[in-house]
Amino acid sequence: MIDPHVRRLRRLDACAVSDALDKLGLQGTVTGLALRSGGAGAESRIAGRVVTMKVGPGVLPPGPLVHLGCGAIELAGPEDVIVIEQRSGVDAGCWGGLLTLGAKARGVAGVIADGPVRDIDEAIALGFPIFSRALTAFTARGRVVELGTQVPVAIGDVRVEPSDYVIADRSAAVFVAAADVARVLDAAESIAAREAAMAEAIRGGAPIGDVLGGAYERMLDS
Repeated sequence: MIDPHVRRLRRLDACAVSDALDKLGLQGTVTGLALRSGGAGAESRIAGRVVTMKVGPGVLPPGPLVHLGCGAIELAGPEDVIVIEQRSGVDAGCWGGLLTLGAKARGVAGVIADGPVRDIDEAIALGFPIFSRALTAFTARGRVVELGTQVPVAIGDVRVEPSDYVIADRSAAVFVAAADVARVLDAAESIAAREAAMAEAIRGGAPIGDVLGGAYERMLDS
């Protein structure tokens, strides 16, 4: 059975959830993570629980080699979004084509990377949603390694914990702490309903100045 918080989150958009965070005095909105691949329109939006991965310069541990990202994929499923921190300044992919194929096969909802990803044409061909800070052709091999899976990561100015929630679309990626998700969803759903009523009024011929007056400007106050 799908996580009820994920179900509710997937009915919203990033702006409504960001407005809810503003209303509640919480942080979580990260801009500048561009949609690189995925569906069109609403199909490009992803939402789910967070599975984290941190990537940066380092030395591969002794023992059997495990490629970065494999652990995150094996932990993730259709209700999950893999969220990657690769803010080392090293131009090297923290995600690539074979990982995309593996995540697609698992039904993972998508990937959000604060850093470069590569093989983006393969992700486009698969219709797999990826948001990232940058693109590259440089391999991770010899440049960066996985520093941890299901560890706290920094995305933009936001600290993200495993099992937090995220929604991402072309406007932004918005992270919601697991402890706050119920009240954020309540607020976001209220905001979305009020905006839908305003849109209906505009379509019905109401002057836009009347619709977007005090009711809109003060919407987050009540």
